[in-house]
Amino acid sequence: MIRYVLKRLLFMIPTILLTSLIIFFAMKIAGGDPVKQILPENATVEQQENLREEMGLNDPLVVQYARYMAGLITGDMGESYVTGKDVLQTFMERLPMTLALGGSALIVACIISVPLGIYTALNQNTWKDTTGMVFALFGVSMPNFWLGLMLMLLFAVKWKLLPSQGAEGPEYLVLPALTVGLGLAALITRTTRSAMLDVIRQDYMTTAKAKGASHRRVIYYHGLKNAMIPIVTAIGMQFSLVMTGSALAEVVFSWPGIGRLVFESIDKRDEPMVTGAIILCCILMSIINLVVDLIYAFLDPRIKAQYSNKG
Repeated sequence: MIRYVLKRLLFMIPTILLTSLIIFFAMKIAGGDPVKQILPENATVEQQENLREEMGLNDPLVVQYARYMAGLITGDMGESYVTGKDVLQTFMERLPMTLALGGSALIVACIISVPLGIYTALNQNTWKDTTGMVFALFGVSMPNFWLGLMLMLLFAVKWKLLPSQGAEGPEYLVLPALTVGLGLAALITRTTRSAMLDVIRQDYMTTAKAKGASHRRVIYYHGLKNAMIPIVTAIGMQFSLVMTGSALAEVVFSWPGIGRLVFESIDKRDEPMVTGAIILCCILMSIINLVVDLIYAFLDPRIKAQYSNKG
């Protein structure tokens, strides 16, 4: 198992290299002059050229990329063109806020989606099943920013129950978590329903019923336990996406997370911040996927045996 984990960590190296290569050159192709972001508007052409030469922006792109990767190996991701702060430090300052939002949204999603997925599977092809699937379809279809604005209008503007923007306390997390969580719940509901439909048709479910096991025990112990692999896959996938893809919700609610950081950095052509943040997000997603794979081993001993054989 340990050797398998080490192998997975080593496989992250080419992923990081490819990600850094794509993002670095994409930011260069996107245009924009970082010198103008740093110097005041009344800076002379000579001052701009001197700074450009000092920053190495006149060097070929290959040389600039090699210099960046040399710094990355030593843990130096550069400094922001806009704020002058260290990229890694800024990312780590924003990470807890994104973890709070992602974790809260995932809890909301699981509370809604897993029971609803089981309920619709047990009532297949009835109006209850149809209603649940309409909810899931609605959740998949609606954009996060639209749902966020609707919740903000209702709970913050009309009813004045919750704050609309900021991150000054736990109450500020409710609306962003609901916005992101309801979107996540849609896919997890569909996955749970599909997995449960496959399980309840198995012979061991019929055997458990024939032995006199209660309906609740048959569904939750024998059924849900054996349907957890695809459900955990969906949850892990959604969590990795929300860690890096909740920018719209963070912008709408002014939540100081990683998504908002990347969004604002792209808008300001802050190349070091965008490149460093996306590379770190790639590493974070790889770690989340590794954790999901390890959870498989605890859910299914056969998978744990496969991991041990691979090691």
